[in-house]
Amino acid sequence: MQLTHLSLTNFRNFSRLDMDVPGGTLLLVGANAQGKTSLLEAVYFLATLTSFHASSDRQLINFIDGRNPLAVARIVADFTRRSGSHRLEVRIIQENEPGNGPRARKEVLLDGLKRKGAEAIGQFNAVLFLPQMLAVVDGAPDERRRYLNLALAQVIAHYADALADYTRALTQRNALLKQLFERQGDPAQLDYWDEQLAAHGAQLIHARIRSTQELDRLAARLHLELTHGEEVLRLNYQPAYDPLRPPNGRANGSGEAARQLGLPLDAPIDRSSYSLESIRRGFREALLRLRSEEVARGVTTIGPHRDELRFQANGIDLGVYGSRGQVRTAMLALKIAEMNWMKDKSGDWPVLLLDEVLAELDTTRRRDLLERLAQSEQALLTTTDLDLFVPEFVQRASLWQVHNGRVAPR
Repeated sequence: MQLTHLSLTNFRNFSRLDMDVPGGTLLLVGANAQGKTSLLEAVYFLATLTSFHASSDRQLINFIDGRNPLAVARIVADFTRRSGSHRLEVRIIQENEPGNGPRARKEVLLDGLKRKGAEAIGQFNAVLFLPQMLAVVDGAPDERRRYLNLALAQVIAHYADALADYTRALTQRNALLKQLFERQGDPAQLDYWDEQLAAHGAQLIHARIRSTQELDRLAARLHLELTHGEEVLRLNYQPAYDPLRPPNGRANGSGEAARQLGLPLDAPIDRSSYSLESIRRGFREALLRLRSEEVARGVTTIGPHRDELRFQANGIDLGVYGSRGQVRTAMLALKIAEMNWMKDKSGDWPVLLLDEVLAELDTTRRRDLLERLAQSEQALLTTTDLDLFVPEFVQRASLWQVHNGRVAPR
C-alpha cells in the first residue's frame, strides 16, 4: 500500500496542504510545533477515523474564524493497494445543535461515494508510533483496549461493527441495571441485552484471542533481535470473560486447556480452541450467573470493555517494573510486529508512521531499528535532529522540511 497524494484543509495547524507523497522512506524534518505530528495524525485518521490523542474530533479543526459556528476540516488521500488506486476523503464538520451547542460529525467518501465509518475503516491501513503511545504499555487498561481496537478494526472483517454494536448494547444494559437498582423491577428485562452483549462481545473476544497470539509470536521474535537476545517479550491477553476460567473460578473444559491455568504468568496460554459459539454461550451464562451482583452494583462487571493486555519481558511486567528504555523498545517491537501482522492479514503493507522514533534509544538500538524499517513499503518519520539517523539511511530517504504548517522538499 502506498499513499501517493495528501490534501489537508483546516486540519490542526494546516490551513491548506497539498502534496505528492514519495514512496519509500520520507523524513519530515522541523522544529517542535511546526506540524510534523499533525501530518502523521491526519494520515492515521484515514485508517481509523479517530485520533489517538485528541479527546474529540472538534480539536482537529483549524478554526480560521473563531466566530463562525460552522467549520470543516478535510483530509483527502490518493493511495494504491492490490485492489487498485483509490481516493479516500474524510470531512469533520462542526455544526451548532440547537440546545446543545457545537458538535462535530464525520462524512466519509471512498472513490466519490459516501460510506458508513465502519465500511471505510480498513480501506487504508496505517501503523502509528507516537511517544505518547508508551502509555499502551505502562498506562491505564483502556489505553491497551483502545490500541487493540484501532489495530484489529483495520484488518479484521466486521470488527468495527461488532465493537459499535457491543458499545451500544453495553450502554443500554448499564442504564437498565442502574434503573433496576434504583427502582427495582423484573431482572428478566436484562435477557434481551444479555443476548446482544454476548453475541457482539464474543466476536470481539474471539478476534482478540487470535490476534494477540499472532502479534505475540511476531513481537517476541523482533524484540529478541532488538535486545540482542537478552529479553523475551510476551503479550499476555487477559479477557474479563475468560473461556478458560468462568466467574465460578473453575476452568472450563478439561485436559491441556484447563491445566494451563497452573502455569506461570509468563507462559503462553492458548485459548484459540474455543469457537465463536462456545464463547458466546459461555459469556451469556456468565452474565446470568452475575446478574444479582450486577443489579446490586448497577453496572456490567464482565466483558471485553474490561479486558486487559499485559507486556512482560523475561517474566517482568513492564507496565509496573519496566524502565523507560524497556517500555520504548517493547512498543517499537510491537509496532513493527503490527506492520507485519497487517501485511499477513490484508496482503498489503500498511503505511508506517513514526514520530521521533529514535529519541531515548542508544546508538545500537537506533541502528537495529532503522535496518528493520527497510522492509516497509512506505514509511513517514518525523525528527527534529537528523544527526540521530545514520548517514546511509538519510541518503536513501526523501527529506522534507516542515515549518509553520508548510511542507516542502529540503
